[in-house]
Amino acid sequence: MSTIACAQPGCTGTILDGYCDICGSPGGSPGGSPGGSPGTPPLAADQSASTQPAGIGSSVSTVSRASNRLASTALGSARAVSGSKVTGRLGTSSKRLRGARLGAGLTTIPTIPAVDAAAAIMKNPVVPEDKRTCPSCGSPVGRSRDGQPGRTEGFCAKCRNPFSFTPKLAADDLVGGQYEVAGCLAHGGLGWIYLARDRNVSNRWVVLKGLLNSGDADALAAAIAERQFLAQVEHPLIVEIYNFVTHQGAGYIVMEYVGGTSLKSLLKSRMQAAGGRYDALPVDQAIAFIVEILPAFQYLHDLGLVFCDFKPDNIIQVGDAVKLIDLGGVRRLDDLDSAIYGTVGYQAPEVSTVGTSVASDIFTIGRTLLVLAMEFRGYQSTYLASLPPVSDTPLFQEHDSLYRLLAKTCAPDAADRFASADELRVQLLGVLREVVADRPGAGAAAYSTSSLLFEVPAVSGQTLGWQELPALRVDENDPMTSWLHTVSVEEPAARLEALIAAPQSSPEVLLARAHAAMHCGQLDVVDTVVGDMLTADPWEWRAVWMSGLAALARDDNSTAQSAFNAVYGQVPGELAPKLALALACEASNELDVAESLYTTCARTDNNYIAPSAFGLARIRSGRGDLDGAISALDLVPPTSRAFTQARRERAGQLAASGRGLPALSEAMNSIESLTIDAQDRATLFVSVLDTALDEVRAKGSRPDILISGLPAAEPSLRQGLEATYRELARYAEARDDKVRLVDRANSVRAWTVQ
Repeated sequence: MSTIACAQPGCTGTILDGYCDICGSPGGSPGGSPGGSPGTPPLAADQSASTQPAGIGSSVSTVSRASNRLASTALGSARAVSGSKVTGRLGTSSKRLRGARLGAGLTTIPTIPAVDAAAAIMKNPVVPEDKRTCPSCGSPVGRSRDGQPGRTEGFCAKCRNPFSFTPKLAADDLVGGQYEVAGCLAHGGLGWIYLARDRNVSNRWVVLKGLLNSGDADALAAAIAERQFLAQVEHPLIVEIYNFVTHQGAGYIVMEYVGGTSLKSLLKSRMQAAGGRYDALPVDQAIAFIVEILPAFQYLHDLGLVFCDFKPDNIIQVGDAVKLIDLGGVRRLDDLDSAIYGTVGYQAPEVSTVGTSVASDIFTIGRTLLVLAMEFRGYQSTYLASLPPVSDTPLFQEHDSLYRLLAKTCAPDAADRFASADELRVQLLGVLREVVADRPGAGAAAYSTSSLLFEVPAVSGQTLGWQELPALRVDENDPMTSWLHTVSVEEPAARLEALIAAPQSSPEVLLARAHAAMHCGQLDVVDTVVGDMLTADPWEWRAVWMSGLAALARDDNSTAQSAFNAVYGQVPGELAPKLALALACEASNELDVAESLYTTCARTDNNYIAPSAFGLARIRSGRGDLDGAISALDLVPPTSRAFTQARRERAGQLAASGRGLPALSEAMNSIESLTIDAQDRATLFVSVLDTALDEVRAKGSRPDILISGLPAAEPSLRQGLEATYRELARYAEARDDKVRLVDRANSVRAWTVQ
């Protein structure tokens, strides 16, 4: 039996049982039925079912222009041979393109497998004596005495309130007529937490958490009604609340079972593996966990709720995702009566007097981050409401931006903290980028990031002044932003007049007014704007930014340094304040600080490499570190518009280094491939060859060293110099300059005797 080749373009298959064994197309002509059965012929592969309207061309075309009419190499099921052992997709590309959720694409966190519910049940649910404290006053209770074990139930000797560490529910108890208890999972601030099966919903695992134990039925009903709002909380990063039930005078929250590992357990595991020594998470991983969970806090705050009791116990990792658990302490922002739950060492200092707020939640987040990232000794005693000194804390010394972020997050005054979880997250992401970029062996930044607050630096040359520093981005939420878009005047003085006549002096109008005043030299107007803005809002760091620019324009470097340092503290994840502070420190001779800040900027963001590299080169060449200056200039990538200037500066420094012929050769190599002005190239060439000729005449020839293709020997160098001087003479416009350059060419030419 003869085989019939598939007629589909590009397919190498054959027709078996009426269909191609490679692409699956029916046999016969392309688009036809198997065997070319009679009947109405189908549309050809290059025809369309619809007709193009007349009038577009000279004739009506039915040819489709869609790419689906083109030949395509057989892939997937079209290529799988019948009977093949390949039963499913290998998914190589899918796995590669699936980004890890944790780490924000900046770092990697090892995944943790889910914990089987049955395996999580405690075999012996007993609270250790050293963990037994009064739920009312926090005093130690239930401790051993006179060789007798401590009681698990009784009354606190200090406040006389009852305590109990005995589980109230036992295996097989049916709670609320629906939830069959399997055992205890853990002991929390409100008592034991139980695992149960939901008989009404496919026997799914659920968690029961105590809500209230009271003999007063009305009080119990009121408490449950008060907590019903938790059932409205629906967010992928927050454990789901299913129900509220009562059992034998006690109330319980019924929650989703999350089979993960809490960060507290993760820290305990690391400590055990380290032989009892505290082993904090790598700082990038600690930050990544907090970055990931912050949207859950923003969601709660948007609902008018505060979490209150955040700590490493309440964030669970499952695979490559996290969840916020234990909503027992969540309360409404306007709730002034119900009990406040918190943990010593994490709770904000003002909670005991003024209650909870978004700012108090921000405080707990900062404290949790610090506990994850280092051994925070004294956080529940000496440093209950403060941070340890930088001088005693290696983490703060190594990561200044992280310290500045934590200082704001955990500020003693609630008004000095971040205003929202979203604001904190944006800055924490910036800090994470810096931490990752600061890893050993990291060079210049490979990526660019768009800031929400600043434009990119406007640097294309070696100099850096206030004009080249990043401009503030316009806040699109400002009420006058639309009006500002209508102000098309570019000339600074005229633009300033238009802005002074604005119908409303919103923050963006004031900032635009200060910006225009800067460009036309009216620094007194800038001072007025800054004063007005800070009077209206003492936390308006953008006004302080403008005051720093004005100080630079006045050459008042110490004032500029102070201003930019304050801005850095307010937005510690941004690079713009660091670049500005580096410039001010360089100008005021704080060179070590300036070098550190320039290095951070160059490592973190590609947009900041050029201004930072030139700054580093200035500092290092100023102290005689030529190699350091050259390595800084080498950071500028060929894709940067400052690359040409960086290579020219590199060549100039090498040519003037006094390091002899090898350095002169490298100087010319620096600009060999550059597209620069021919006259500029010739001028630099003359300078290098002139220096090389003096070197050869003093120390002898080195023909093995080539300077722009010329051997470092006197005849070749003289010929090169002569030719280059004559080239420069052609560019000279004044006759005297032409004559001078020709005379110079004649003076260096290699004379021969006939």
